[in-house]
Amino acid sequence: MPTECIPDLFGFARVEGRRVEASFDGGSITSDAGALLLGSTDRAIGLIDRLAQCFKDHRNADLIEHRVRTLVGQRVLGLALGYEDLNDHDHLRHDPLLGVLLGKLEAKRSDCAAIAGKSTLNRLELSRPEPTKYHKISHDEAAIENLLVDVFVEAHGRAPRQIVLDLDATDDPLHGHQEGRFFHGYYDSYCYLPLYVTCGRHLLAAKLRRSNIDGSAGAEQELDRIIGRIRVRWPAVRILVRADSGFTRERLMAWCEAHGVDFVFGLARNKRLAKEIEWHMARAETESRRTGEPARRFKDFQYATRQSWSRRRRVIGKAEWTQGEANPRFIVTSLSRAEVEGRHLYEKIYCARGDMENRIKECQIDMFADRTSAATMRANQLRLWLSSMAYVLLCALRRIGLGHTRFAKASCGSIRLALLKIGPVITTSVRRVKIAMASGCPYQHEFRDAHALLTAAGP
Repeated sequence: MPTECIPDLFGFARVEGRRVEASFDGGSITSDAGALLLGSTDRAIGLIDRLAQCFKDHRNADLIEHRVRTLVGQRVLGLALGYEDLNDHDHLRHDPLLGVLLGKLEAKRSDCAAIAGKSTLNRLELSRPEPTKYHKISHDEAAIENLLVDVFVEAHGRAPRQIVLDLDATDDPLHGHQEGRFFHGYYDSYCYLPLYVTCGRHLLAAKLRRSNIDGSAGAEQELDRIIGRIRVRWPAVRILVRADSGFTRERLMAWCEAHGVDFVFGLARNKRLAKEIEWHMARAETESRRTGEPARRFKDFQYATRQSWSRRRRVIGKAEWTQGEANPRFIVTSLSRAEVEGRHLYEKIYCARGDMENRIKECQIDMFADRTSAATMRANQLRLWLSSMAYVLLCALRRIGLGHTRFAKASCGSIRLALLKIGPVITTSVRRVKIAMASGCPYQHEFRDAHALLTAAGP
């Protein structure tokens, strides 16, 4: 008699005499149980609610299925969980856990899922300043930019004595013939040139720009907005702006000096600067050849360009001999010798700006900030901000819930893999939603600690 076959049952090699069978009949299961921590983080800082308030909905309230808060929250949470494309949401709209996080388990209409699909989210991202027949949700760009600064300020229990703001620009390769498409020689590609402003791990600005501009273009306007908002809350805070030589421009340095903001910028070398440290370089070379190790000397001097600078400024030159060749470097600063010695300023303060590159990598790689493939710059800027908000949410989870765990300094991608990607079985009844997570999860202790701290933080 032939064996009866079950089409949806998959057989595999036996183990210790037992049949191994698999089928897609497990019921409501997801791979993102750790997203519950993101929900608790959002309640603690109120990010999604405040981001939703930056949008204006012109749709007929009686006819809509998905509120703006649901749409915005779905996109931010999806990016934080690793779902970079709108297409992913045609499956995610049926995910019971995302419904739990967004407070919507069932749709009002029989032909809709509880949360939105790709087409509805696409209309959100293509929103315009004024409503049209097909795009009836608009967003306030200034309000979104200010929200990033407000969340940063609120993350501090009290006003710090000093903060360091890092500026940097990076490439964002284009995906076709999009608005604002230009070729950038340094990056050897057609790209955008977004400007980032950070303070430690905090993201304060992500400004999408065309690439046919100087890397520092618009930096003083961004600083004016950010610092002005910070000083409303912290009028006595001292601010240091730090950046590489691409930002060493007279207009930016003059702006800092006029507004009581300190700066330390890299300075591109030239023949005059190289001549200033000739003697120190010779000494460094002699020492390196004698010891077989790299050697460096520093010179502190006043310098001004022949035409572009309006005044003389303090410059520190590093004369370094390493790997058999000269490696000179220069920085320009508003800080005086009495405040900080030149070697310390270069090695401990200026060189620390390299950590900002890790923040940009987290935004672009872990939070998909480079997925700016829409046709217009306005839509791509909104995508960049949504990715930025996903980064802010994960940073808040790390800061509030994971500060005393092994994940205190982990990247957003590592936190996602370890704590958010947990597979649960979800059982929904009239009285409760039970999320049964894997008993063998190796990070249960960290999950418990994060839950306790986030709950204590409160809304």
